[in-house]
Amino acid sequence: MYGLITRLTAHPGRRDDLAFCLLDPGVKRPGCHSYVVAHDAVDPDALWVTEVWFNKATHTAWSAHIHETAELRPALGLIAVFGETTYTRPIGGVGL
Repeated sequence: MYGLITRLTAHPGRRDDLAFCLLDPGVKRPGCHSYVVAHDAVDPDALWVTEVWFNKATHTAWSAHIHETAELRPALGLIAVFGETTYTRPIGGVGL
């Protein structure tokens, strides 16, 4: 499995709009086992996105697809800062 944890900071006051866009059920994520969007407990404009994919190749293919189709373009306009991404290798857990 392949995992990512990324901090995204929305433009002031737009965090919930960003979360709504990221959680759009119309955006398909083939090969994704888990996609969790969470509020930062301290920063009112920040979100944490935790993803678990079958492997890196499935994530890479999905990333290329969303860039080609612009499915998440509305979300991109709401992001003020793309924070650092931590890459992980999930080994299991509830729901995986």
